[in-house]
Amino acid sequence: MKIDFSPIPPVLNFDTTMSKPGTDDGVFRNMIESSVGKVEELRKTADQTVAGFLGGEQEDTHTVVMATQRAELAFDLFLQVRNKVVQAYQEVMRMQM
Repeated sequence: MKIDFSPIPPVLNFDTTMSKPGTDDGVFRNMIESSVGKVEELRKTADQTVAGFLGGEQEDTHTVVMATQRAELAFDLFLQVRNKVVQAYQEVMRMQM
């Protein structure tokens, strides 16, 4: 049984470059779509790993647990970022002009 101790790749890579005010180049939209895609990819990988384990193809429980934990943590992180974005939007909407 070989255990893989390779580092966990980053789940979400945010592009921190700022676009000029007034330009709508879809940077935020692309960032969100990319993040959702990565979270969904981790979920699919976890599902495949669990299915392989239950089907008897894979005996390493460590790999199954790590895949499911990666997917769960990625989803939790994305959910927290979404909550902060919604909170910031609501705060901007409450501002007096």
